[in-house]
Amino acid sequence: MSALSVIEQRLLKWDKLASLVPKPKKPLFPIDRLNELLKVCANSSYLRTGESIHGHLIVTNQSSRAKDVYQINSLINLYVKCGETVRARKVFDLMPERNVVSWCAMMKGYQNSGFDFEVLKLFKSMVFSDESRPNEFVATVVFKSCSSSGRIEEGKQFHGCFLKSGLMSHEFVRNTLVYMYSLCSGNGEAIRVLDDLPYCDLSVFSSALSGYLECGAFKEGAEVLRRMAKEDLVLDNITYLSCLRLCSNLRDLNLARQIHSRMVRLGFNSEVEASGAIINMYGKCGKVLYAQRVFDNTHAQNIVLNTTIMDAYFQDKSFEEALNLFSKMDTKEVPPNEYTFAISLNSIAELSLLKHGDLLHGLVLKSGYRNHVMVGNALVNMYAKSGSIEDARKAFSGMTFRDIVTWNTMICGFSHHGLGREGLEAFDRMMIAGEIPNRITFIGVLQACSHVGFVEQGLYYFNQLMKKFNVQPDLQHYTCIVGLLSKAGMFKDAEDFMRTAPIEWDVVAWRALLNACYVRRNFRLGKKVAEYAIYKYPNDSGVYVLLSNIHAKSREWEGVAEVRSLMNKRGVKKEPGVSWIGIRNQTHVFLAEENQHPEITLIYAKIKEVLSKIRPLGYSPDVAGVFHDVDEEQREDNLSYHSEKLAVAYGLMKTPENSPLYVTKNVRICDDCHSAIKLISKISKRYIVIRDSNRFHHFRDGQCSCCDYW
Repeated sequence: MSALSVIEQRLLKWDKLASLVPKPKKPLFPIDRLNELLKVCANSSYLRTGESIHGHLIVTNQSSRAKDVYQINSLINLYVKCGETVRARKVFDLMPERNVVSWCAMMKGYQNSGFDFEVLKLFKSMVFSDESRPNEFVATVVFKSCSSSGRIEEGKQFHGCFLKSGLMSHEFVRNTLVYMYSLCSGNGEAIRVLDDLPYCDLSVFSSALSGYLECGAFKEGAEVLRRMAKEDLVLDNITYLSCLRLCSNLRDLNLARQIHSRMVRLGFNSEVEASGAIINMYGKCGKVLYAQRVFDNTHAQNIVLNTTIMDAYFQDKSFEEALNLFSKMDTKEVPPNEYTFAISLNSIAELSLLKHGDLLHGLVLKSGYRNHVMVGNALVNMYAKSGSIEDARKAFSGMTFRDIVTWNTMICGFSHHGLGREGLEAFDRMMIAGEIPNRITFIGVLQACSHVGFVEQGLYYFNQLMKKFNVQPDLQHYTCIVGLLSKAGMFKDAEDFMRTAPIEWDVVAWRALLNACYVRRNFRLGKKVAEYAIYKYPNDSGVYVLLSNIHAKSREWEGVAEVRSLMNKRGVKKEPGVSWIGIRNQTHVFLAEENQHPEITLIYAKIKEVLSKIRPLGYSPDVAGVFHDVDEEQREDNLSYHSEKLAVAYGLMKTPENSPLYVTKNVRICDDCHSAIKLISKISKRYIVIRDSNRFHHFRDGQCSCCDYW
């Protein structure tokens, strides 16, 4: 291309740019015309053209005259809006004279680039320079930087400064001030500021409410809402959305219904965004049927609404309903997004439906969401909780980007499968990758140590590493240590730890200790722990069952009878054992001594067949844990028809030879079923995975991955 052509194109470009500037009635001087062009360049992000104008000004010695402050401000504005903060600062520093616009433009540039500290530093320089007095725009920028950087103490000082300057009369200054206090203080300080303001309109209250919502101070947010109601303000749609968020976080159904009814009366509930917020609110409040009603009455449905109602069912633990909604979606009309896939995969994870997960994984790949972190995390979680830790590992390895959730999911996945060493290795790799562990990370790490009996290492993580990373241990971490010590047989240490720990123990911790006493046959301590736990938590059936099992193992039948009598007297019912298995995209659910299944006769026959085959291998029914007021044969029958045995038998009947079986149980697998399924895996040459309430058990060739340590 010839030089002439280049010049012609440049001229055409300049003419086109100049045409964007309104034509004045009188001709402008060239310098004024250039200033207008700089403004257009800034608003349109035409950096190259703006640089050309700047170069022209330098060549013609017009870029540093004191009288051209407006022109230099235009240059600062250009570089700021084009993201060239450093160059803007160079122009700013070379100015022989500055006005308030110069200072404000430079501060705004720093703020847009995330350099809030530089904003505050520059403001202090402005105050000490006496070149210009701050105006309302400067005050707004300063308060916003204090908010985003959390510098509340400096914000208080600036508040006093602007108060003396009389700038608090401006609406947007008041709004940013109240937002700063509500966001950064997280207490009632913003409310006190509201009380001190001579006039508060809706925007001020909305700013306070938004700040409290963002920092998680929901009680203070409710107080702001109460004051808004007291002032009898007419809320707008944006404020109503904030109110819905507040109700969602407070889980306050009464308040939620009041807000919803007022929105209906005023007609604010018809918009899709409002409908989504209402659905989410009812879902968080545990009223999924209310959420469904709102969803059904919303005509203009989209993927956001579909995903929101799915999430409501997921939060309600109605995982099958969430998946049903997904299956009813017309994926061509309403293509799923990353949130839809994540909720669906996590629902499958909770139900342990591996085959369904495989199918959905294929749809994820087809839809192009393979490299999305949220979807990748859900895939790892789905495979880990559905029993295929190897597929979880593959999904993890195939992720391009990983965040802390990714690592936590993989570490906890290894832990739940009893692969403690692999979990700790994943933790080490996470540290090398530079990820900062959080409370969930250490729960997974401590559980990993517990599963493999790494007591010293677990205590090191708890006592040293958690402090190093400023992770405050909570009840779950303390409970992990109780499990770690007691499972290793260190009952004295576990007792001392529970006695001295600065925390209020819950029934889960006592059950962990009690279960270890049962497994390790420390029946004396077990009875003592159970008596205290029953006194403290009289309605927890798990404690009664464990105490009954301890008495049964000791063949103390009177003790068993006493426990049963106490349960009947207090109306405490044992949680029934439920197991389920997925076969040909259908889930089959079994209860102990199930007799409702259409093929129950064949299932019973299959159980008798496999039990007869494993008896020669050393299987003997562990009838000690069965109540003694039935005869020996009845006790064996009771053991034979536990829900996990029914599920495994049905799987053997309905799946091809050598194919793996994946069974999920809602409570801990019993000793007898554990022994039986080990041998069943040997005679059937099947790989059998049982997920109970504590962990996964992988049975293969007569062995279990837990090595009988669970």
